[in-house]
Amino acid sequence: MQKRLAVTVLCLLSTTPALADGNAETGAAVFKKCAACHAVGEGAKNKVGPELNGILGRKVAAVEGFNYSPAFKAKAEEGWSWDETHLTEYLANPKAYIKGTKMAFPGLKKPEEIADIIAYLKTFPSP
Repeated sequence: MQKRLAVTVLCLLSTTPALADGNAETGAAVFKKCAACHAVGEGAKNKVGPELNGILGRKVAAVEGFNYSPAFKAKAEEGWSWDETHLTEYLANPKAYIKGTKMAFPGLKKPEEIADIIAYLKTFPSP
């Protein structure tokens, strides 16, 4: 019984995304894929997509002045906030995770790139 429990726990841990293991420096390079539509840092403004300062912990669809899709507005009404789990799943396949999103980006296929971008985004808290 204990062996079965240990195997189950190990299986669960091995399938959980490495949420906090990213490298912010590497994430800065990966973020270049996002920079055409999103901005971060001092003075960041909305572009085709909303600025991403302080995204972790922020409610979904909460950036002032950005026109979100109905799909994002519905998630906001459900009370969603951006945490590492939501960002990980969303960045892997935006259109599948939030059906109806306007984001055209197909997603990042490498889990380490997702972890790196999340680590990078953490370096930009809310102003």
